[in-house]
Amino acid sequence: MLLTGKYEHQIDAKNRIRIPTKLKGNEDKVYFSKGTDGCIFVLFEDYVQEKVAILNNVRINDRDGQRGVRAFTNSLTPVEADTQGRLVIPSELITYANIKKDVTICGSGSRIEVWAKEVYEKYVAESQGFDEDISYLDMI
Repeated sequence: MLLTGKYEHQIDAKNRIRIPTKLKGNEDKVYFSKGTDGCIFVLFEDYVQEKVAILNNVRINDRDGQRGVRAFTNSLTPVEADTQGRLVIPSELITYANIKKDVTICGSGSRIEVWAKEVYEKYVAESQGFDEDISYLDMI
């Protein structure tokens, strides 16, 4: 699944958000986790299962590898939508992402990112520009 686009939303008083329809998958269960650059990742079950299968190959005595495994798995929180399709963002992640009310929700390939609007705007402002940012993709 290719998730794309940027959407402006707000969290409600109970820390709930709605994932935009264009970013919804076919799965009922998703996971929230700490993301990079101060965002929250929203991950679908299939993606998480693929990553866990890879992480199971990290040697037990690989200290750096185990640190990565722990960082990823300790941050994962399974979330199910309520009857109205809303997802509750755990308070720990609200604090981590510095979310007050306004959020920017972005499709980012195989995951969704939830940003505090102000943090996202600062991230974009510090960007090197579209051409420079996208040039990295030629290296992978």
